[in-house]
Amino acid sequence: MTHFPSKRLPRPTPGPGAVLAAVVCLLAALGLGVAGEARAAAPRSTASQSAMSAPDRWTDRAHGFASLAGGTTGGAGGKVVTVTDQAALARYAAAEEPYVIRVKGSVAVEPFGSDIVVGSNKTIIGVGDTGEIVHGELHLNPGTHNVVIRNLTIRDSYVEGDWDGKTTDFDAIQMDTADHVWIDHNRFTHMGDGLLDIRKDSQYITVSYNQFTHHNKAFGIGWTTNVLTQITLDHNWFTGTKQRNPSADNCAYAHLYNNYLSAQVADGDPVWTYGNWSRGRTRMVIENSYYDGVQHPYQADATAELVQRGSILRNTSGRTDAWGTAFDPREFYAYRLDPAAAVPALVKRFSGPQKRIGVTLDVPGAYPTVQSAVDAVPDGNADTVTLAIAPGTYREKVYIPATKPHVVLRGTGRDRSDTVIVYDTPAAYGGSTGSATVRIAANDVTARRLTFSNDFDEAAVELNGEQALAMKTTGDRIVFEDTAFLGNQDTLMTDSPKLTTVSRVYLRDSYIEGDVDFVYGRATTVIERSVIRLLSRGSTTNNGYLTAASTWTGNPYGFLITRSKVVSDAPEQSFHLGRPWHPGGEPEAVAQVLIRDTELPAAVKSAPWTDMSGFSWRDARFAEYRNHGPGAAVSADRPQLSDEDARAYTVAAYLAGTDGWAPCAPATP
Repeated sequence: MTHFPSKRLPRPTPGPGAVLAAVVCLLAALGLGVAGEARAAAPRSTASQSAMSAPDRWTDRAHGFASLAGGTTGGAGGKVVTVTDQAALARYAAAEEPYVIRVKGSVAVEPFGSDIVVGSNKTIIGVGDTGEIVHGELHLNPGTHNVVIRNLTIRDSYVEGDWDGKTTDFDAIQMDTADHVWIDHNRFTHMGDGLLDIRKDSQYITVSYNQFTHHNKAFGIGWTTNVLTQITLDHNWFTGTKQRNPSADNCAYAHLYNNYLSAQVADGDPVWTYGNWSRGRTRMVIENSYYDGVQHPYQADATAELVQRGSILRNTSGRTDAWGTAFDPREFYAYRLDPAAAVPALVKRFSGPQKRIGVTLDVPGAYPTVQSAVDAVPDGNADTVTLAIAPGTYREKVYIPATKPHVVLRGTGRDRSDTVIVYDTPAAYGGSTGSATVRIAANDVTARRLTFSNDFDEAAVELNGEQALAMKTTGDRIVFEDTAFLGNQDTLMTDSPKLTTVSRVYLRDSYIEGDVDFVYGRATTVIERSVIRLLSRGSTTNNGYLTAASTWTGNPYGFLITRSKVVSDAPEQSFHLGRPWHPGGEPEAVAQVLIRDTELPAAVKSAPWTDMSGFSWRDARFAEYRNHGPGAAVSADRPQLSDEDARAYTVAAYLAGTDGWAPCAPATP
């Protein structure tokens, strides 16, 4: 399209995160900040992060002792694979190279009770809440390190009549002399011996948000005379178990907090039915846990130490030992301590496999750029995969191809300005499409709390063709929430693969700035509850055009700007609301733009629509409805919708299409 040149004025500098010291996480959740991590850029060490602040409840990285001494990142940087059978699981789990192994559905292990050997640098994670391993054990041999096991059910290797586990050793997970292991959001039930055995000087272990059920010997730690193991247990639920909840033998440090023990097996055993046991020379700290109907809630050998504070005991009996000073966990890492009274509800709701975790890839600390994380998303994936992008400035171009649908780009900073994807290519160096900092060709893509920028300096570089896109979309069902788009000419292009294909884009609670045709294209696009800034090019008469729609004539819905605010420091009467773009003179591209229920500044011209490339604006479909502010007016040059027609031009109507897509909560004007 033909553009007027424009002069760049200084723009606000993006907020903190100006250093590439961030992490891109590849995960598939909808808000738990959970699984599937593929980090980018140069992250701080996990240990230093732990020392700085307590992790959020739904952290996407290992916490507690597993976060120390370099951290636990699992299959970070390795290939992502999805397995549905024992052979594939065993092959990838034992491989020498890193892998993120997604377990989809039920994997039955044969022969009954057999081991799946897990090598170093692996993440094994269930897809959704139905990934499970049946009749088999995950086994970590001596020397294994850096393993993440999340969101799985491991069940049913119990042999009838072997309640004491004396004839089989079919644990759910067993490790010997392993280090840096994070076991999180799993369900362990009805196995042959122990549910979880952490043995023989294993170190830097965190066990969080798991369920231990329907079992005798739930969770043992130790089997050594050395005092080396450091372990964190938090927000686990022990229910329908008898003993070892856990039993911790000769642990250097055992930190237990916010765990829930309930419905203990009651078989009249006066000694070997108990909750937590600090054995040998273990130093154990228990905080804000909840014991309901438990015999011997917590106990310690005379040679061990146990400090307890803040826990709640209900319907309990027997030993509640506490002696010695143990240690202060906060000297090692920060953590968030929930009130003991809240523990039953929290743990019941959030422990065990979660749908919002296991659709995922768990790859902390892996990818040097946002694009490399995008590249790791499996082609044709049917599950939502989230790239959680830590605060920072990512100077790169990013392309999400049509083969990678169901992707979420999520900034993890407090503000959208904390996480910026920026480049500086103008159209003169590769065309309009080639100038885009970010291109989204895939369907079903969402971006949240991010800034997209093209900071090409028009004033410094005089070129014939100064279009410089921050974002171009051609996919369908694209959502931008709490995002910013920074540029001058052609900031945001929402398009479709071809003229007669309808693609839909929904922006809400966002910010867009530019001067010439900076919201343009043929996609059906809704901008709601957002701020649009008209940048001045220094003219007293014509500083630019907000929209340049090229809507297919067969599509009744082009651009809708609603319940928003347009702002500008440009002179009064110097900005157009839009002009009709007919790419290549295409007569079937007939712009449709409606601006309604929106505040307009004095910079808007009293005759705000104008012609383009020989096509009259009066032949396009431009209209307003109930706008306000100093730039709003009703005249012959400003077509208005009637109240009756306005009922057909709502957010819901624009976005519904033929599939009823409704990314907005109630239908809003």
